[in-house]
Amino acid sequence: MNMRFWKSGATALLLFLLGLSFSVQAADMGRVINLAGKQRMLTQKMSKEALLVAKGIDADANKANLKGTVALFDKTLKGLKDGDADLGLPRTEDPAIRAQLDKVQKLWDGLKPAMESVLAGDTSASVLNTIAAKNLPLLKEMNQAVKMYEKAAGSTLAPEVARTINLAGKQRMLTQKMTKELLLIANGIDVAANKAHLKGTVALFDKTLKGLVNGDADLGLPKTEDPAILAQLGKVQELWDAYKPIVASADTSEAALRKAAKLNLPLLKEMNKAVGMYAAAAK
Repeated sequence: MNMRFWKSGATALLLFLLGLSFSVQAADMGRVINLAGKQRMLTQKMSKEALLVAKGIDADANKANLKGTVALFDKTLKGLKDGDADLGLPRTEDPAIRAQLDKVQKLWDGLKPAMESVLAGDTSASVLNTIAAKNLPLLKEMNQAVKMYEKAAGSTLAPEVARTINLAGKQRMLTQKMTKELLLIANGIDVAANKAHLKGTVALFDKTLKGLVNGDADLGLPKTEDPAILAQLGKVQELWDAYKPIVASADTSEAALRKAAKLNLPLLKEMNKAVGMYAAAAK
């Protein structure tokens, strides 16, 4: 065999394998940021579900949803730290991120019993106040973990790609956070504060959705060029146009709450599809 040809072929093979390895790592990191970001959403979704149970809105269905949300948060948190083949999560090796996940675990250990109390039928004021007090610190520390994953992705993902996956993922959380805030108001918990929080959440979701489509320098978002993702964001916009009037006006009438309970999950579902498309497109 011609030695020069052999060396050339070996070099090409090595470059191909290195490129394949890089691609797999990028896909893995996109998935990690996606699922870590989804954890933020789950902190709000379970809180929302507990509050829907307390208001007697589709109580049995929301108990079942709550049980599933609690189990998924628990499984994903363990998977982020130690790996999970079912979820496609590699083990987190970064010591700083592992330490941050330990903070999340400690806060989760404080909130989980309140969720279990709701599942057992206890929707007393003390349980709901515990959920109201502890869900945001859990969200904050989980968000910090996502930012750390985003920063660590610098070696495998372009910064703007990691940023887009992060903020698109955060939109999922905001769909649930605004619904939770509406239900906290409806349950008479810190009404003035939660009205202010709800106003901010609505504004941020609106701004980020526009930024994902058109770009936003303040948010560090590039314009989305992929036609399929743009079409998916159009579906999100259509649902948002139907849901926004309820949360923007903090309407807590029974009819509005039932409509909110009906609309927020399709909004979450379609936003989740968009996040998955961003993650899959990561290279």
